Amino acid sequence: PPRSTLFPYTTLFRSIESAGLRQIANPIIGQPRAAKALRLGVGIKSEGFNIYASGMAGSGRLTAVKIFVEEPAGKEPAPCDWCYVNNFKDPYQPTKLSLPTGRGNSFRKEMKDLIRDVWQSLFKAFESEEYANRRLKVISEFEEQQAKAISLLSDRAKQESLMLKQTPWEIITIPMIDGEPLSDEQFSELPQWQQDDLHKKQDNFLEEIKIKLSELRKLEKEVNRELGKLEKDVAIITISSRIDDVANNYKQEPLVLDYLKDVKNDILDNLAEFLLAHKSQGSADVQRGNNFLNRYEVNVLVDNSGLKGAPVVIEHNPTYSNLLGRVEKESYMGTMITDFTMIRKGSLHAANGGYLIIRVEELLRNYFSWNSLKRALKNKEILIEEAGEQYGFLTTKTLKPEAIPLKVKVILIGLPVYYHLLFSYEPEFKGLFKVKADFDSEMARDPSGVAEYSRFVQYTCLNESLTGPDAEAIARVVEYGSRLVDDQQKLSTRFGDIADILREANHYAREENSVHIAGKHIRKAIEEELYRSSLIQEKLNELIKSGQLFIDVKGEKPGQVNGLSVIDLGDISFGRPNRITCSVSVGKEGVIAIEREAELSGPIHTKGVMILSGYLAEKYSRNCPASIVARIVFEQSYSEVEGDSASSAELYSILSGLSGLPLKQGIAVTGSVNQKGEVQAIGGVNEKIEGFFEVCKLMGFTGEQGVLIPAANLQNLMLKEEVVEAVSKQKLTIWVVDTIDEEI
Repeated sequence: PPRSTLFPYTTLFRSIESAGLRQIANPIIGQPRAAKALRLGVGIKSEGFNIYASGMAGSGRLTAVKIFVEEPAGKEPAPCDWCYVNNFKDPYQPTKLSLPTGRGNSFRKEMKDLIRDVWQSLFKAFESEEYANRRLKVISEFEEQQAKAISLLSDRAKQESLMLKQTPWEIITIPMIDGEPLSDEQFSELPQWQQDDLHKKQDNFLEEIKIKLSELRKLEKEVNRELGKLEKDVAIITISSRIDDVANNYKQEPLVLDYLKDVKNDILDNLAEFLLAHKSQGSADVQRGNNFLNRYEVNVLVDNSGLKGAPVVIEHNPTYSNLLGRVEKESYMGTMITDFTMIRKGSLHAANGGYLIIRVEELLRNYFSWNSLKRALKNKEILIEEAGEQYGFLTTKTLKPEAIPLKVKVILIGLPVYYHLLFSYEPEFKGLFKVKADFDSEMARDPSGVAEYSRFVQYTCLNESLTGPDAEAIARVVEYGSRLVDDQQKLSTRFGDIADILREANHYAREENSVHIAGKHIRKAIEEELYRSSLIQEKLNELIKSGQLFIDVKGEKPGQVNGLSVIDLGDISFGRPNRITCSVSVGKEGVIAIEREAELSGPIHTKGVMILSGYLAEKYSRNCPASIVARIVFEQSYSEVEGDSASSAELYSILSGLSGLPLKQGIAVTGSVNQKGEVQAIGGVNEKIEGFFEVCKLMGFTGEQGVLIPAANLQNLMLKEEVVEAVSKQKLTIWVVDTIDEEI
């Protein structure tokens, strides 16, 4: 008979409570296989030993994996910080910098202070009296030479009866007679030969002017070079000491030292722009992003200063950008602009040096995500680029940051079907995810497993600030865990469902101002959850009670039996009886399933009907053929019939029809049969029994009603207390059988 194991465990739970075991539950409850695989995957740092955590939804895989990896992650060193800085040689390819853990932000501040300090120092140096005197000396010498050259030209011009006049753009010659310059009118009144003579003198002298001006331009360039050298010398002396102060803090970082050298050279090459940009720092152009000083900023991509150990990152939305990062853009005067300061990290950057947990369903749902993750793991680097660039769709010029080395352990969480699909159709999957952590949907119901269940219940209540459970409440949760898997020796690992029952029971406990979640609150939560989803079941039972669906639970009839089926609506599964009838006549066709002829029979049901023909032939027609036609049908069934759990019921209807002996309508039957007449186990035995119980309760108990089930399903009986009570009062009987003959 079905048994209730509720109260024998209360003593154990009280002993657990008295022992003070209200501690954090083991994150991998009842999963020794998965725990061993995770331990292996986390321990091996070799390439390709990433993990696929396979299991059904609701089994707590994500939480369990997160808690499991946090312990070893806490013992590992925190990874370094990563920054992007300007590549002065090619701004479209920003340079990466690796810094010791927690030094990224301090380096950014040091660079900001350095640039401000350099500008102030340069400003003071160029405003100093010493620099002004040295500059004035160079300029004065040039002006002296320039004035002397102009004076010599002027004297030479007078000898040629010409006067020099210097304009802002050029030096021109004006003809003179008797030491007086001629106006245009006076010049035009001269004889032609004299005009030609003066023109000739002007042309000849202009050649001398060009030569002299060329010499002056060379001298001016030389002076400018000397002034530039003076500026650079002053700047070098001013800048070097300040950059050296910063460099002394990063002697062990050669990339940082190289970057500081590049900064120094760039400031020296762009002194004018540097000084001007700092002066106009608050202008509108700067606010719109047109700031020359942005080139010296440090973009801290990954800051691990707050980490104590390796990072553990869960990416809930693994889009391409969220995984690999992106380069943001902003609008400036109708144009989209960007630079290295707009590079943003992805979850691979955040998890670099640690662990990245992703739901495989979300990963495969996003375009480019799987291929980009696979490429990053294969190449051991994170390359930030536009998604379209991978396939040649992007033609506009954009940034291509230097790739960052990748060292991460990726853990995919998903259903078993996705693992098998990837394993079969993705050639590189096996090489990248070599460890499979298989989470079982059930665990053993032994003292150890029950104790783990108790710890989980208590931890959930503590962690979510729920009212504490008493011993009976925990016992009922254990019973519910066995019911979820339909097995007296097993417990469900669908801890999400268990936690939901606790949360609802807590609601009812607080409504009553109870100091504990009691057993009655757990029972109410289970019953209310079932009630909220049982509308369809109630409507079907009403149709049976009103006589619109033909179900007899009293009397005897030949060729007619009540089979049991399960309707699964997702949120609820419930059983319902189905009338199965058989008509028998003389013929050669044998057993005919009307559902199969009407194409309403699934392949498993068709197989079950064909097995019936084999059983009848061996049992009753071994020596001579049977000339019969037996037509079996599920009455009032208008959808496809699938499964073989009704094959024993169909067999009884055939035997009753052949013999003319009636069957008791108060006995419902479930179980599949093989060709040797053995009754085999079926699924949903609890729902089937409870479904028939509900119909009998509606139609009235006679004391002769019951259900025939396979003996192999005895351990699966986890019935509702109402049904257990009805069995104990002999309102309903459950028989277990091994063979058809015994069942007859």
